[in-house]
Amino acid sequence: MTEGADPLARADGRAPEDLRPVEILPGWLSAPPGSALIRQGRTWVLCTATLEERVPAWRRGQGRGWLTASYTMLPAATTERTERERRGAQGRTLEIERLIGRSLRGALDLDRLPEVTLHVDCDVLQADGGTRTVAVTGGWVALASGVRALSAAGRLSEAVLVRQVAAVSAGVVDGRALIDLDYAEDVRAETDMNVVMTDQGQFLEVQATAEGHPLLGADLTRLLDVTGRGVVELMRHQSVALCGT
Repeated sequence: MTEGADPLARADGRAPEDLRPVEILPGWLSAPPGSALIRQGRTWVLCTATLEERVPAWRRGQGRGWLTASYTMLPAATTERTERERRGAQGRTLEIERLIGRSLRGALDLDRLPEVTLHVDCDVLQADGGTRTVAVTGGWVALASGVRALSAAGRLSEAVLVRQVAAVSAGVVDGRALIDLDYAEDVRAETDMNVVMTDQGQFLEVQATAEGHPLLGADLTRLLDVTGRGVVELMRHQSVALCGT
């Protein structure tokens, strides 16, 4: 170890509770009502929000709308080329899409949404860990900017968006509770965790899986504590992206 180096620092110099550098660029595309490019470390995700003037068949006639999400990883997003899923989402991709959809529906009052479907599409341009949580955080910005634009066009009410939502990954690596894992940390994690929260401090999703070493209650408490602080920081980035403050 280099003399004077922090023994608790991670490979990239971050403290255990530090996020990777975050940048959210709204309005990245001109065609959809809402879009955002989010860069969190070396994970980059392009998120868009569009509106379709119908709902799924099982939702028709209820006077309420819906939100659905899609997630795709570009073939060259990782060091080894990933095949495109040409027959629809399967396995891991479907699980991630459901997570993003559940999380972003938690930001809406679906009773105020007319019989339309909001589509949030998340395309991973470059992957270095945490793609699903980064997609949720960027997806909310795309959704919020989309709702704002659609409201200005008289197609929706801004009142449908009732909560701010963000997400972060975490894990126990070498016995330490870390947040916002990059790929090198994620593959070594004894516990892998994804947390989605609202701006009121409520949990929309908590996924935790231990492998090799069971997760202790004290570790879970530590992880929830550091992820909560990380989500607050991510929401600050979201607010700056949308409002400049």
